[in-house]
Parts: sequence; structure tokens; C-alpha cells
Amino acid sequence: MHELELIGLYYYLCDCNDKVLWAYHQRFSPNSKPSNEKLTDVELLTIYFYCRRFENKHSKSDIYDYANRYLRSWFPALPAYANFNSRLNNLCNSIQHLVGLMLSEIQVAESQHIEENISLLDSMPIMLCSGKRQGKVAPELSEKSFCSTKGVYYFGVKLHAIAFRRKEKLPVPEYLGITSAAENDLEAVRHILPNIANRAIFADKAYADKGINEMLQDLDSHIYTPVKLVKGETQTTRQFKKAADKIFSSAVSTVRQPIEGWFNWLIEKTNIQKAAKVRATKGLILHAFGAIASALLFWLF
Repeated sequence: MHELELIGLYYYLCDCNDKVLWAYHQRFSPNSKPSNEKLTDVELLTIYFYCRRFENKHSKSDIYDYANRYLRSWFPALPAYANFNSRLNNLCNSIQHLVGLMLSEIQVAESQHIEENISLLDSMPIMLCSGKRQGKVAPELSEKSFCSTKGVYYFGVKLHAIAFRRKEKLPVPEYLGITSAAENDLEAVRHILPNIANRAIFADKAYADKGINEMLQDLDSHIYTPVKLVKGETQTTRQFKKAADKIFSSAVSTVRQPIEGWFNWLIEKTNIQKAAKVRATKGLILHAFGAIASALLFWLF
């Protein structure tokens, strides 16, 4: 057991709670108090993130089982599983803001290593169930879509990321967000792009859009994507440009490859892509942002 890490994580979450989180899980009504008040929200988050970061336990049942077996001496007021699960789900908004706080700290810590004029843009599916089944969980968020990378239909959401490039290292996330799986990748970040100035943004073909690039020109920014076939273009013209287009597309793909590596690293560390056990909207938000926060702890601990 990593006792010093457990203590350090608790004090870190206490500090985050004092800065921001208290405003998002403060209970103002006596009727909304948890049935077990002896375990604070910060202690609950400490158990959750300690098990995910240091013990490689990612489902809530595995986390509770580990805490019940090995952390009772540290948290003697650990509630029953039903209460533990319910209270974690109710902290989903706090965890979203915790992710924002952690991103800010990591960007400051890595400021000397990131390339602030180069950003990488991509998305990743989070799957609730396969497309063969009828998705019923979190209908206000999840929809049916097709994952071209895996070649499968699924019900779920997408995680979108804009990250600063670091040479020969994983990129540092600048923006992370969740949308329904059916939402177009470009539309999901359209409201974010006007805030990105003086930047070269590397992405895949889904983000190719003439109108967006015209808008970004006023901000001295540009989105570079692999070359997309032009509708109505003659075969002769395509053959004439084929060699140059192939070289350009290969160069763009090489630059943006680290964002795919970051997603693969996130999946390996947290198993975020598989959300088959999620049963509610709050649980889905907790699953996604809890996994992201757990991964970001690798930068901080």
C-alpha cells in the first residue's frame, strides 16, 4: 500500500476543495445530507482516485471492495456500497471542475516544454453498448454512431481533445469535452476554435472546413488536415496532385500522431472507452471525467 501517496492525495484534494470544489458539492438543504456524514466528500474522492491511480481499480465495485478490505483503518466510516455509489455519482460535477483545475496546473508545470503555437485536435469514442443493441442509458447524451477506427457501430459519447504539442512526448491537454457520439467532430469544437489565436492546429479530415479556416485567419491560426478529395474534381487533376497531396497528408498525420498516442495512453491507464456498466447520466459523467482526472494524476503524483 502507498501510504505516503494516499496522504499526499488527500491533502491535494483538500486544497482543490478549498479553492474550487466546495462550490459544486456544497449541500444547502438538510434534506440532501448523505445518510453517512462521517465520511466527507474529500475522503470519498481520495478513496476513489487512490484506487484508480495507485491500485489500478477502475470499476466502482472493485474500488469499494479494495477500500473495504484494505482502507478500513484509514476510513473507518466507509458507508455501504449503495451509499458509496450514490454519493460518488452526485460528485460528478465536482470532478468535472477538478479536471479543469488539474489541467491548469499541468499546463503551468509543463510551460517550458510545450509548443504553444502548435495544437493537436482529435476525438475518441466512449462506448456504452454495441450498435446491435438498443442504447437506453443517458439518452440525453448518448446516441448511435459509427467508429471508423474500429469499424463498429456503437451507442455512446465522444471525448474531444485539443492539446499542446510536446516534442517526443505525449501532448498536454488544453481542452477536453464530451458530446453525443452522433455529433459531428467539427461542430463539437466550433465554439472553442474562435478562442484559439496564433496557432497551427493539426487534425484529421473530419475537421477540414473552408469556412472555419477563413474565420481563423483573423486570429492568425490555421487548421491543417490530410487532403480531402474535392467533389467534382476530374481524375486528371487528382492524378496531377496525387504525389504532392500524399506527402502533405503524411506530414500532417505525423505531426498529429501524438494525440492518438495520448488517447491510447488514457485507455490503457483507465479503461475509459468501455462504459458498459454505466447505468445513469451522472454515472456516465463520473466514468468519463473520473477516468480523465485519474490519468492526469500521473502528471501530479
